[in-house]
Amino acid sequence: MNGADSEVGRLATVLLHRPGAELKRLTPRNNDKLLFDSIPWVGRAQEEHDAFAEALRTHGVEVLYVAELLQDTLEYESAREEIIPAVLQERQLGDTLAALTRQYLADLDPERLAHALIAGIAHEELKTGRGLVYGLLDRHDFVIDPLPNLLFTRDSSVWIGDKVAVTSLAMPARARESNLTRLIYTHHPRFAGTEHLYEPWLEHVEGGDVLLMGPGVIAVGTGERTTPAGVERLCRRVFAAGLAHTVLAVPIAQQRATMHLDTICTMVDVDTVVMYPPVAYSLQAYTITSMGDGELRVFEPRPFLEAAAQAMGVERVKVIDTGLDPVTAEREQWDDGNNTLALAPRVAVAYERNVETNARLEAAGVRVIRIAGSELGSGRGGPRCMSCPISRERLAALV
Repeated sequence: MNGADSEVGRLATVLLHRPGAELKRLTPRNNDKLLFDSIPWVGRAQEEHDAFAEALRTHGVEVLYVAELLQDTLEYESAREEIIPAVLQERQLGDTLAALTRQYLADLDPERLAHALIAGIAHEELKTGRGLVYGLLDRHDFVIDPLPNLLFTRDSSVWIGDKVAVTSLAMPARARESNLTRLIYTHHPRFAGTEHLYEPWLEHVEGGDVLLMGPGVIAVGTGERTTPAGVERLCRRVFAAGLAHTVLAVPIAQQRATMHLDTICTMVDVDTVVMYPPVAYSLQAYTITSMGDGELRVFEPRPFLEAAAQAMGVERVKVIDTGLDPVTAEREQWDDGNNTLALAPRVAVAYERNVETNARLEAAGVRVIRIAGSELGSGRGGPRCMSCPISRERLAALV
């Protein structure tokens, strides 16, 4: 059964995207626009990702791939008819180029169409291109932009209970990711009957900001990517579906190093988080509950760890930090030291380069599965960012 009620229940099935041709589209001219800090070595990134996937399989996790699911989905005419118009930015392409691109995509078989939707279409690849817009495009421009950030599957969907929230990504460079994710959940037989808790056309919410603290308790970061209006909309929907009794809205600094809540805090046990020291005891949370009539009760902000402990019904939330030395802590936070993926309580995947953080995790009794990430991390994301849990063992059965 698909779904999850925590961050640490034993992981059964996960959705990944193996980096491919879309990363080869990155250049010094476009990497900022496409949200990468550097130009990754694609072959090494693929090796690192394959090792990550194999580590998951070794620990009994079923690995699904976005590209494979998308190709399967595009076998269905209804899916093709839905996605092709959705990916055309007609206000940018104009009528002539949009029509030509639509026909080009319609003529592709499922494998080539999946490739085009992920890797994009360069100006020179559209041999049928013509008209004013096409003529004025630089030969290095894209008719359809690539999706290098599809690597970070956590952001475009998150399972809450037995429902999937297909998120609304804030950055224009990533908007199409949610369209592809929604297409898979809507049309692929693997997800037949899945109810959608959230949709891409709603207020901005990104999966990296959503932490399932425990059964009935959800923390949602609000900052660069997830808006306060998005948190409110998600609250209304999870309460209406009976999937939570408490949501914690957590304001975070709006900057590159802390773009999502999971860049500063992730869970490694039922009551334990790994957290960036400078914010561990300064982070605040607004506790939100349902008034039972569709309205929300919002309490005054209080320390995040205190609010989380009360909502979770534990004496305190234990904190493992990324080191007391400020320079080490800052370096390892930037290198996604806090962005761990729990495979089970006290078992977590982490980047090997975060030596101090991993040592502190192990000293606290957490088993660390180390993976390489020198190239994977160039888009600012760690093991949690690169994985969308489809199915976890329910925590209620573990405690």
